[in-house]
Amino acid sequence: MADSVFGIAIFNPRSLFVMLMVALAGCATTDRTPVLAPPVDVPAYVWRQVDRDISTATLAARGPAENYARGFMANWKGRVHQRTEADFIPWFTSYWTQQWLTVKAAWYKLGAGEEMDPAIKQLANYLQAQYDKRVLDPVAREVDPDVVRVRATTLYIQVLGEQLQSIPRRYGIPPDRFGQRLKNIQAIALEPPVAQSASLYEIVYADPVARLPAFAALIDQVRKEARGAAAGSSVAGVSPVAERVSEKLMAKLAVSGGASAAAAAVGGMAGIVISFGAAGFGAIAHEIDRPEMEAQLRKELNTALDDMWHSLMEDPDIGVMGGVNHIAERIEMSVADKVANPAGVQPVLRDEPIPAEPFLLDEEGIR
Repeated sequence: MADSVFGIAIFNPRSLFVMLMVALAGCATTDRTPVLAPPVDVPAYVWRQVDRDISTATLAARGPAENYARGFMANWKGRVHQRTEADFIPWFTSYWTQQWLTVKAAWYKLGAGEEMDPAIKQLANYLQAQYDKRVLDPVAREVDPDVVRVRATTLYIQVLGEQLQSIPRRYGIPPDRFGQRLKNIQAIALEPPVAQSASLYEIVYADPVARLPAFAALIDQVRKEARGAAAGSSVAGVSPVAERVSEKLMAKLAVSGGASAAAAAVGGMAGIVISFGAAGFGAIAHEIDRPEMEAQLRKELNTALDDMWHSLMEDPDIGVMGGVNHIAERIEMSVADKVANPAGVQPVLRDEPIPAEPFLLDEEGIR
């Protein structure tokens, strides 16, 4: 009896020890199990304020992008003006160029028969090609409006991304919930046949954004539309000049025809003397009239340059800000139906929008 009682006395402490260890282990296992936090309930009026902030961010991002584009396009305009003065005007108004243009005008007129317009158009196209070769193409190797368009759009997206970072912190919204909000906002939407699209989330988190198919398609579309508009216009301002010049050149054909006929009739050395004599007289008369010709041409080309710059800088669809305008308009359209504050809903107070910071764009890999 004593032994059995003693055995029970020894057994109970061991049992209690084992039970205690099991209980502690159970507690430890319970502590290691993650506790899921309840989802954050974001009121509808907060989302409306978030959408207002997104709209404000799009406006704030335009400033640096537009300043960047305007600065480079002012540089472009200055270089075009310099090359026009140094190359195109001296070339165009020289005596031998005028003689060559007279020959080309006669050739075009011969091919067109009685029709005057085709000859004028052909001469205008030739002068445009010379203007591109001597002025626009060399300037584009230094400041290319197509590259400015890409960089301005890239800058806009990067500054917009910086502006958006503070919004979820301001309202205590989890990053994943805010990211989902950005995915529901359309930033690029191109019509068929391109049919490319991208959300606000995609463009601000793409690295780099230039590799995003929708971004590349947007830039390509704006560039093609800009070139199409230029092709359908007055040939970069040179065509009106060419039309007036071609009419004068056609008139000069009749005058120069007399000297040419006399030289052909005499023939030999005497004919050469007559030809050189006529050319010498024509060159002297041309140099007398050249300053007036240069002044008139300069006035017309300066007006044409102003028109080109205005189209490249101010046209909302095909200018260097065309990509920025497309993205900003799509974002505004996406949030427009969400930012309306119904009557009786109290908006949330918020800090002033963060101003856009200066941005230094990386020059590599843009072309």
